[in-house]
Amino acid sequence: MESGMEFWTAKALLDWQVEMGCDEAIGDEPVDRYALKDVKPAPKPVQAPSTLASAPPPVATPAPEVDQISAARDAANAAQDLAALRAAMATFEGCALKPVARNLVFSGGIAGAPVMIIADAPDRDDDRAGEMFAGRTGALLDKMLAAIGLGRSGDAPIYAAPVLPWNPPQNRDPDAEEMAMMLPFLQRHITLAAPKILILMGNGPCQALLGRSGMTRLHGSWADVQIGSASLPAIPMFAPSYLLTTPSAKREAWGDLLSLKARLKDLS
Repeated sequence: MESGMEFWTAKALLDWQVEMGCDEAIGDEPVDRYALKDVKPAPKPVQAPSTLASAPPPVATPAPEVDQISAARDAANAAQDLAALRAAMATFEGCALKPVARNLVFSGGIAGAPVMIIADAPDRDDDRAGEMFAGRTGALLDKMLAAIGLGRSGDAPIYAAPVLPWNPPQNRDPDAEEMAMMLPFLQRHITLAAPKILILMGNGPCQALLGRSGMTRLHGSWADVQIGSASLPAIPMFAPSYLLTTPSAKREAWGDLLSLKARLKDLS
């Protein structure tokens, strides 16, 4: 059916209006909005509250951080003998060194001996063997002790414990956090072993028990180590591992051994 206006003409006009922004159609006659009935919109139905209100989702509370130093102190103080202390250290999970080490290296020598060596953390040989001073370091230590009439066994034995019982990765030195975490176990170890003299073999033991490091300055100088209410004489010495790489220090190490021998003579 033909309209009064050509289709394409009408479409062109409509397209022009859309381009100009017209967005709604209007009637042919104007609408008087004031003459319309005032019709209020129907109110929205109000839903009755449910008798069983849904509970808010539970808020996850983060687990409280464990103070590992306090946990170590409690575990160490609870140990009444060396066997219980070893068991407490074996079950302590606070130190990140434990999962990466092969063995717990607890002690060496004879417990109850008057001389107790505190050594650096176990090295790879110690970790592999599960004992202190394994390999070349042990052979040199035996020679050092024999030179002043001591040994790891026999009539005049020593007792030994590492500053912490696990070998750090890549044989690195333990960091300050690891040392502080395991210090309560070391202090309890000394208390239960009840030595009369301590030998601090290496920077780790000096840092842990004296708060100082630098063996070239400290070696051979006697100091007092406070363990609970007891004060023990202690002499810093070069570790056998250091002497193996620095043979020139053996002369000074011999002087330190003689100083130890004289101190033991005074005690007897």
